[in-house]
Formats: sequence, C-alpha cells, structure tokens
Amino acid sequence: MSHPVLSAVPHSGRRPFVTIDGWALKSNWRHMANTAPGARTGAAVKAGGYGLGAPYVAKALFAAGCRDFFVAWAEEGAELRAALPGANTRIFVLQGLDGDAAAICREHRLVPVLSNLDDARIWQETGIGRLPAPAALQFETGMNRLGMDEADARKAAALARAGAFDVTLVMSHLASADHPASAQSEAQRHVFERIAALFPHVARSLANSAGVFRGRPYHFDLTRPGIALYGGETALDPSAALRPVATLYAQILQVRTAPRGEAAGYGATAKLERATRIATIGIGYADGYLRSSSGVTPLRPGEPAPEVSIGGRRAPVLGRVSMDLTLVDVTDLPEDLVVPGEVAEMFGAQIAIDETARRAGTIAYEFLTGLGPRVARLAV
Repeated sequence: MSHPVLSAVPHSGRRPFVTIDGWALKSNWRHMANTAPGARTGAAVKAGGYGLGAPYVAKALFAAGCRDFFVAWAEEGAELRAALPGANTRIFVLQGLDGDAAAICREHRLVPVLSNLDDARIWQETGIGRLPAPAALQFETGMNRLGMDEADARKAAALARAGAFDVTLVMSHLASADHPASAQSEAQRHVFERIAALFPHVARSLANSAGVFRGRPYHFDLTRPGIALYGGETALDPSAALRPVATLYAQILQVRTAPRGEAAGYGATAKLERATRIATIGIGYADGYLRSSSGVTPLRPGEPAPEVSIGGRRAPVLGRVSMDLTLVDVTDLPEDLVVPGEVAEMFGAQIAIDETARRAGTIAYEFLTGLGPRVARLAV
C-alpha cells in the first residue's frame, strides 16, 4: 500500500491494518467545537490517541484548531510535547503526580491535574525556588473515582493563594452523560458549580463527549471530547455529523465449505445447520478484535452476532474468535466476492464501531484502545 505507516513495525500485506481518516478526525473536532460555541474545545488523546497514534492524532487536531490536549500519564505528555512544541499548546496530565511525574511535567511544560492534597503538596515541593507553575484541580462530584471534595478544594485554594502553584483550570468528570435519562449528570453539575465557586476567576471544564451533547449548561469554559472525535457515540449527536475515523481491515486467508452437522471453531460451539462456506480471516483477540465478538451467545440479550463487511456485503462471525483468527459465515455471499486475499472490514466505514461494540457487549473505546501492535496504522 502507498499509505504512510504510522507504526514502526514492518507491515506485510497479510497483517490486519487500520486506516485513519485525518479529514474525518478534523471534521469531528470542528463539529464538537461548533456544538459548544461559547467554550474552548480540547481533545482527549490518552491511550496513544485512542489507539491510533497520539502524535499523528494530536498534529491533525492541532491543524484543525485544537490547543488543549488531555493525556493520562506524564510520559504520554512528554511524547506529545515533542510532537507539539508550540508555546500556546496546553497538555494536561490527568492521573496526578509522584516525584518523577512532577519532574517530567516541569521539564516538558505539562499541566498536572491535581486530584488530592498529596498531588498538591508534591507540585508545591517540586516548585520551591521557582515561579508558580500552572496546575488544574479535579473535584469529586459523584463519580467516586478521582478528585478533591469541597473541604480539600478549600485547602488547595489556600495553597494557591500562598503561591504554591497557579490554578489554571478546575474540572470534574461526568459519570452518566451518555445516559440521557439519568439524573446523575445534573446532580454532578450542581456540585461542580458549588465547588468551582471557590475559584471565581478560574476556567471551568466538565463536559466529555457525551456532556457536550447535553447542551450549553455543561459546556462552561473548556470541553474535553474524546470518543466522539474518533467517530464513536454517534447516537448522541442529533445532527448525525460525526464521521468514522478508524476502519479496521483483515485479510481472508482461506475459504472452505463444511457439511451440515459439523462444527466450527474452538469448543465446537458453532453447530452447522446447513452446508456452510467459512472464510477464515487473519485477525483475533491478540490484535484487539475481542473474544466477546464471537458468534456464540452474544453478551447482550437480543443482539445478533457481530458482522463483518466483504465487498460491501455483510456476513456474521461464526463460532469463537481465537487469538489470531476469526471465522465468518459467507454462505450467502457470492463466491467470487469471497476469495483468499480479499479484505474484510471488521468495523469502520461500512459497519459503525458503535454497532460492533454493542454486539460484542462492550463500548467503542475498548475496540480502539485495544488495537494491538500487530495492527498497522495507515493514514488515509
């Protein structure tokens, strides 16, 4: 293929690969920005840019206008800073601090998100003798994961007033924004507003992808979309403007016909009720195509087996997904369409990643961030 390979692993034509549509990525970011016109729009690029390559993703989003990026670990932030050296780019580190992480943050001009008083103490101690460095504060508003309660937020405010650090952002995280019927988001928003009032002149951030679609009361000063940038959570977008970014392909290695009454795959779980043409595809759970995508006993009641697309025609997964291989029932597809060397789309342009994830009993995040190192990343 002529597309540039984003990973350093040599790529043969038989290996699975994922194409990354940079235009769609930029379009999705601009759409999220237009949906929250009164706020800056950042981007979550943690977990290697949701599995697609953080430097590539961040450069594309920077070109679209993004200047605020969120990663989980300081090491991720250092990698991103090398790709985005500009002084007007902020890179926030979400997972707090130890001494090593604090040193990385200071060396690479990263903004740590302080979620408890220990984080604040470490940031203060590593800054002795220096000018106060920017930090964000995260509040606990109902998710019970990371964040300061109101009492600790008051103590952090006192430290900031004493010159320990410069609070540049206060934030929290919505737990149930992707469930419109849940009242939790509204409760969290009220708690967040109460604690954020301790910092009257500091920018505020609450909305993730789903939070952006909940409307203006959740936008505040900075939004932090993640999965929507990569083409997920499309059902939450009333305008249906989000575009698929990642399309995962794998090659057909063999096609065979098995007689009625036999079984296919590990555990003989796929009992063949007719003579069945089976395509063996070179991808499995070691590549990130999850074992829960197996064609037996879907994890969600009422959901059919996941499907793949071959030449624009759908075919269901058959039996259990194994480490390196996936079986597909192609009996109903034209024989000349399904031949060794042809590629199957596992999700992407023809089959939405949200659908594939739903049928596997999981979420799009897991498919993207789980893409293995054997999967070549190709820019298109």
